[in-house]
Formats: sequence, C-alpha cells, structure tokens
Amino acid sequence: MWHGIVGHDAVVEQFRRTLAAGRLASTYLFVGPPGVGKRRFAIELARSLLCTQSPEAALEPCGRCESCRLFTAGNHPDLDVVGLAPDKSSLPIALFIGDDQHRNQEGLCHRLALKPFFGQRKIAIVDDADHFSIPSANCLLKTLEEPPPSALLILIGTSPARQLPTIRSRSQIVRFQPLETDAVCQILMDRGLIADREQAQRAAELSDGSVERAIQLSDAALWQFREQLLAALHSRSLERVRLARSVHAFVEEAGKEASLRRDRLRTVISFAVDFYRSELRDRSAGPCANGWVGRAEPIVRALDASLAALEHVDRNANQALVIQAWCEALVPLCQMDAPARASAAVAE
Repeated sequence: MWHGIVGHDAVVEQFRRTLAAGRLASTYLFVGPPGVGKRRFAIELARSLLCTQSPEAALEPCGRCESCRLFTAGNHPDLDVVGLAPDKSSLPIALFIGDDQHRNQEGLCHRLALKPFFGQRKIAIVDDADHFSIPSANCLLKTLEEPPPSALLILIGTSPARQLPTIRSRSQIVRFQPLETDAVCQILMDRGLIADREQAQRAAELSDGSVERAIQLSDAALWQFREQLLAALHSRSLERVRLARSVHAFVEEAGKEASLRRDRLRTVISFAVDFYRSELRDRSAGPCANGWVGRAEPIVRALDASLAALEHVDRNANQALVIQAWCEALVPLCQMDAPARASAAVAE
C-alpha cells in the first residue's frame, strides 16, 4: 500500500522505474473504472514530485519542507487541479485559456507555462478528461505538442476510447485495474462509508472493483430499484412503456440538479449493462455454449443499446428521450430464449 492507496502498487513501481531512468513523460493519461483511486493517486504523485527534499524516484515526500507544508494546506503554487463543474456536461474553454476578457492570460495552460515557485516542476491535473469538448481539447493542443520544460500534465479518464485522438495520441497511457472485492469492502468499512459489514460486502461484490459504485449501491432506494429493473429484464413480458415511466420518475427523484439526475440515470443503465454482460458470460459458458453463439444477437443488441445510452447521458442528451429509446431496445428473457425454443420445435 502506497500512501494509503490500495491496489495500485504496480503503477507505483512503474513510475519509480521511469523516474530512476530519467524518462518521465510530459503528459500522462490515467484510465480505469471510476472510483478506483486514480485521482488520489495523481494527487499523491504530485505531492511526491513537488517535495524539494526527497529524491523523486523514491516517491516518498518528506512532509517537512515548505513545499510539502503548502501542499498539505491545499495552496501549493505549483499544482493546478481542474475538473468538470457539477452543472456542466463538458470541460469549458475558460478552464484552459481564460475567459473572453483574459484569453491566454489566465487558465491552466497559462499557469502551467510559468516558472515553478518551488523546485523544478509545475504539475496540472485534469479530472474528468472524458468530458473534453473539441474546442477545449484544441486549447490544450499546443501545451501537449510543446510542453514547457518544467511541466507535468496528468489527465484522468475512464478509457482511451473516450478520449479525443488529439489527446490520446499525445499522452502516455497508465491503466488502473479494478480493486479486489475484499479491498473495496475494507475501504468502505475503514472510511465509515458503510457501517454494516454484510451490506459493505454485498455492495463490494457488485461494484466491479469501484468504491464509487459500491457507495451508490449502498443507497436503499437505488438497491430496490435495481431489483425491480432486474426483475423486469428477467420477466417473460417486458412492459417497456411502464418501465420507461418508472425509470424517468426514479431519475427525477435524485434532485433538482442536472448532475444528480445524470449520475442516477447512468447508474440505472449500468445495471442493465451488467445484466446483459452476465447473460452473455453465463450462456456462453453453459453446456449448450457451442450451439448458442448464433443466438446471442438479441443480448448483444441490448448491450450495445445500453452502452450507447450511457454515451448519450454523458453528452447531456435529453434524458427523457434517452430513457425512451433505451427502454425500447431492452430485451426480456423470453426474447433471449426464443431462438432456443424455436430450434427445439423444429427438432420435434
């Protein structure tokens, strides 16, 4: 465990080797599931690199120098952290090059180009890199192509596929793996996020290695709705119109802020993604797997539609339309099994 961060010791060693060889890149793209510690890792990496007393390759800040004290106080002049505002669907241009009245005189790119106040580095962390728009990504292009000699830029996203080509091609990708179930459970307990161990274990088992997702699953209302959704997908007759109304009402209950409703809808759709992926795994590994491959098409279509719905949510599309189109594309259990029954009837 490095600085209290669980599950990413291999990434720590990767950076130590890179620093020992003097090959630290100017831009890194951290990718992996949400809620596995990517942002915290980036912050601790910055703390270690900005320390003026300890060797960089050790990645162990002294905690005593002026740089470390300022970092702990949260006002280090050589660290810049920006991310997506709760009411925004994309990272705005102003974050990078300033507003209309201060173009190229403010913003992350301007600050990153300044001479370091301490030591030899300026570090910028961009959270929510999945939400670059084309204009904001273009604002960053010059910094990526011609980085200041003292600059280190860390972008945090979920997948290389979700990054614009201009970002992806100019970044060194660092992959973060999902956490082990026991690790997620222990984090939930140690941080007091879930008090009951049985509940923490249940949430961890369904979290896909993400603490963030496990916390969401601890919400009793969300858990209850998940059971209703899975029951509908397991049923022999999926009433899509009724389900769409139910999903819309549940999403609206998240609150008035668009970000809260967007997060809830993303979580609900993710439940369906997990369901269809599980069906594909279970059926492809079953006793009739060889004959079932050709009958997987309905599940694959529903899975693709669910993944597409997640993308539309992230792009801030009209939620009512997303819900309606998504529910129309869902496949009930009876449709999955229909080809099998038809084949049996032909055989008879």
